[in-house]
Amino acid sequence: MDFLYLLVVYLAAPVHAAFLTVRKRSAPGELAERFGFGRPIDGAPLWIHAASVGEVQLAAGLVRALRARDPSLPILLTVFTRTGAARAIALGGDLSVRYLPYDLPGAVHRFLERTRPRLAVVLETELWPTLYRACRRRQIKLMIANARLSSRSARSYRRFGALFRRTLAGVTVAAQTHEDAHRFRALGAAADHIHVIGNLKFDSTPPAGLAARAARLRERYAPGRPMWVAGSTHPGEEEIVIAAHAQVRKRLPQALLVLAPRHPQRCDAVAALLAADHLPYLRHSRATAADIPAAAAVLLLDTLGELQDFYGAADAVFVGGSLVPIGGHNLLEPAALGRALATGPHVFNTAQIADVLVACGGARIVPDAPALASCMSAWLLDATERARVGARAQTALEANRGALARLLELLEPLLDAARP
Repeated sequence: MDFLYLLVVYLAAPVHAAFLTVRKRSAPGELAERFGFGRPIDGAPLWIHAASVGEVQLAAGLVRALRARDPSLPILLTVFTRTGAARAIALGGDLSVRYLPYDLPGAVHRFLERTRPRLAVVLETELWPTLYRACRRRQIKLMIANARLSSRSARSYRRFGALFRRTLAGVTVAAQTHEDAHRFRALGAAADHIHVIGNLKFDSTPPAGLAARAARLRERYAPGRPMWVAGSTHPGEEEIVIAAHAQVRKRLPQALLVLAPRHPQRCDAVAALLAADHLPYLRHSRATAADIPAAAAVLLLDTLGELQDFYGAADAVFVGGSLVPIGGHNLLEPAALGRALATGPHVFNTAQIADVLVACGGARIVPDAPALASCMSAWLLDATERARVGARAQTALEANRGALARLLELLEPLLDAARP
């Protein structure tokens, strides 16, 4: 199985690299980093891996907490996606950011030689057998933080037999729930290395200056008119959202929808859907002072890093990846802002958070366009009710905080033991 795994990676890595070069126009240094090259990093950094945007958001809170305790701690943040890299770079400070290497022996060796981390923290769940084994050989302690493992993913990993049992040997697992802990134990993680800490996402806080930015967006695009946001949408979902907005506008003709595809490069395709439905729209990246916002039914959010600001500007929010079987995206960003919140039924990637919010009345499940339209129309028409829903979500979030403090308690002895 190890041979087959490496064979697949050896075949896949150059294909992915060629795709990045030809289709995505890889940034300078990107491919070098994916093959383990890159400038050396001094000081034996704490290494945090955050695959994409959502994990980078979690990493930001962890980095702030670590820096508050030790401002001199060097930190390396690795990512796998371009959107994650853009978000990580935007965090600023003296954070070192680079791409995670492909899981090839040579690439992993070069990466570890150039970075020499004192401790590795992987956010959420990414199991890279070659990388994990190389860390173990170099005696680099590794923790999977905010670890989650669905029953479907657990079944997939078990098909690889002993490969992932060996991968998890010696790894510390800071699991979100007892169910996640049980699945990691069944997969091969040692029981005395597994801890249940809760979900770090409950500890997320809105970034500084968000309220002011949100107020400016509201004044720019929707002064005196109702506004809702559909965030992180996917193919097959935009059609449902657009149909819902058409129904909303029958009751509220001035209502503005801010439509934010999960991947901004899909905005041309979404724009074509809007044009086909004869809905006047603006692109956020191209809107100027000469535009008349009142003429638009939809604002197409085609930039990165501003969705949370638009959540803050909105009256109500729908979080995507949930009307189609993607698994759902971050419900806590709008919840933390006290926004009335709806999501679709496909929330298996964020089931714990969805259950908590729905149970307390801080979120509503909508299965289709008519239900979404009814929900948004009711909230846009009733400021008292939407404020009540948002307050319940904020209360639930506060009640479930504490995972970050528990994670830091686990990290502190590991950092002390690994201090140069």
